[in-house]
Amino acid sequence: MTLQETAEKTMDIRKIYHALEKEMHRKEWTSEEDALAFLTDAALIGRLVMAKEGRWPSSEESMLPSKIGECVWWLAVLAEENGLSFADCVETFLKEKEGFLKQE
Repeated sequence: MTLQETAEKTMDIRKIYHALEKEMHRKEWTSEEDALAFLTDAALIGRLVMAKEGRWPSSEESMLPSKIGECVWWLAVLAEENGLSFADCVETFLKEKEGFLKQE
């Protein structure tokens, strides 16, 4: 799946969640609330990695692949919600990083 396809599928799924949010809370989450949800999941990845390394007690280590995928999903949501192309964001970052590392 390409990054563009990932972004498109992400936004399709996000629309479904928006409908649930309206049903449960009478309004959709804002981009700010989405960013907070992402941060919560990113923090959980830290705990799951620590658990995998035996540094944090948890029986949920098997959730790690799903939570990593969910964080990518949230990043695609945040990019698109803020008028950015998820694919362009990733490609720009990688080019900048490659350029920086070649200079050293």
